[in-house]
Amino acid sequence: MKRLFPLVPLLLLAPVASAAPRVWAHDGYTRAVFDLPRVTTATTSVKGQTVTVKLGLSLPAAAGKLTVRGLSAYSVSGDTVTLTLTAGFAGARVEVLPAAGGQPARLVIDALRAGTPPAPAAAPKPAAAVTRPASTAKVMRPRVVLDPGHGGNDPGMQSRWVQEAAVNLDVALRVRRELQAHGVDVVMTRETDRHLHPNKALDLDARSRLAKTDEAAAFISIHVNASTNPAAHGVETYYFGQPMPGRSRSLAIQENGGGSIGQQLTQQATNSAQNLLGDLLAQAKLSFSRQLAEKVQANLVKATGALNRGVLTDAFYVIRNPTTPAILIEIGFGSNPVEGAKLSQEAYRERIAVAIARAILDFLNTR
Repeated sequence: MKRLFPLVPLLLLAPVASAAPRVWAHDGYTRAVFDLPRVTTATTSVKGQTVTVKLGLSLPAAAGKLTVRGLSAYSVSGDTVTLTLTAGFAGARVEVLPAAGGQPARLVIDALRAGTPPAPAAAPKPAAAVTRPASTAKVMRPRVVLDPGHGGNDPGMQSRWVQEAAVNLDVALRVRRELQAHGVDVVMTRETDRHLHPNKALDLDARSRLAKTDEAAAFISIHVNASTNPAAHGVETYYFGQPMPGRSRSLAIQENGGGSIGQQLTQQATNSAQNLLGDLLAQAKLSFSRQLAEKVQANLVKATGALNRGVLTDAFYVIRNPTTPAILIEIGFGSNPVEGAKLSQEAYRERIAVAIARAILDFLNTR
């Protein structure tokens, strides 16, 4: 049940240029990933705080500020990609990855903290230069935040088959196990049946703050849906954006907690939504949130055979901050006699968890 509170409508954002990078920070380096139309050569030079990569092809022009640790700006002009390093960072590792697993070819640039061993120099070639850290270097792992919705004083939806908070937690723990098996660092907003704060607004704010950290590559909130119509069924995945047509302001307030708290959070959302307009980096992160949502939704439908209710947009409080790709997943209707019964089964929840984890791994380019 979507109790993570949709906000007021955000004005439709402009399309994002494909040259905008995915960016996230790790211990020792910060990674920027640019999609490419095909595999190509890449020649790198570093002068001062500027990393310049010359490609064997041209990309659409793009430029913008970056707020992640280690990088302050990027620009793309023809065959040249430029990143500006912040203080404390020096040098870069660069490789070009071929298309694989539904992902296009990618240019991967790791901005290195000062003192991080550089990779051995390699002649440019279409299949990416070898750019691994020295064997004595600390192994770097991408980090994902998993948010099992509800918990503690908020059990979420409840039916004769399931309690939402318990199902959310079980699935999230299974996703964590699968991700960790592939070398991903996982942060859980909760690991037991608890709330982060007895006040619902502060509880949601504590969860959403974890999506703002530059240490996280993605934020995934897991939920069980519900409806007064017992025939409603299927899976759907959301990313932050303009609510779909037909959603009324009264529904937004109700899902924001109803009454005075719903009014308060809706007003707060109105103010924060306006601040996103014209923010190119925010638009880029929303674009990557959509990509993650599409991968998760496709995997869930394939793994479960559930009705595909689509990838949707709405302004949920917990995924409102676009500095990290963030999505909210509704893994099925606990109020439906068939789907609710399935969600009560461990084997079915395992299929859901594996589908979510593999979509995340695909998004992170992690095997």
